[in-house]
Amino acid sequence: MKIEAGARRTGCAWTLATFFGVGYLRPGPGTGGSAAALLLWLAAAHWAHLTHAELSVAALLAAALATLVGIPAASIVAREAQTDDPGFVVLDEVAGQWIALAAAAPRWPLWLAAFLLFRAFDIWKPPPARQLDRIHGGFGIMMDDVAAGAYAMLCVGLLRHWL
Repeated sequence: MKIEAGARRTGCAWTLATFFGVGYLRPGPGTGGSAAALLLWLAAAHWAHLTHAELSVAALLAAALATLVGIPAASIVAREAQTDDPGFVVLDEVAGQWIALAAAAPRWPLWLAAFLLFRAFDIWKPPPARQLDRIHGGFGIMMDDVAAGAYAMLCVGLLRHWL
C-alpha cells in the first residue's frame, strides 16, 4: 500500500472496500473476501430458512448492492492508495462470490463448487473479465469479478442438474 503517513483516508470507503477489514488478511486477501461472502451466505441459508429461489434472489440483490457501493468505494480507495487495483480491496470478490452462489443450493458440493469456480475464474479472467480488469477505477476493479461470478454461476447452475 502506497498511502503515506498522515495522508487522508476516507474511512467509510476503506471500510466497505476492504469488507470491514477482511482485505487486510494475509495471505490471499481475495480468497479471504470470497470466504467471508460464503460464510455470510451459509449463515443466511441456515438461519433465514429461505427457499432456494429466495436465497438466490437475496444473493443477487446483495451482489448488486455490493457492486453499486463498491464502484465508488473502490475508486476512492484506489485514488487514495495511489494504485490502480489495490489487493486489499475485496468487496469485488464478495460481490462476485455472491453471484456465483446464486446458482448453488445450500448443499456442500454446490457451495464448494461455487467457491472454487469463482476463485478460478477470478484468477484466470477469461474474456470479457480480462478486458474489464484493464479499466481504471472502481468500475474495472468491481466488474471483472462480477464477470467471474457470472461464469461461475453458469457452471454451478449446470452442476446443480447433475448433483
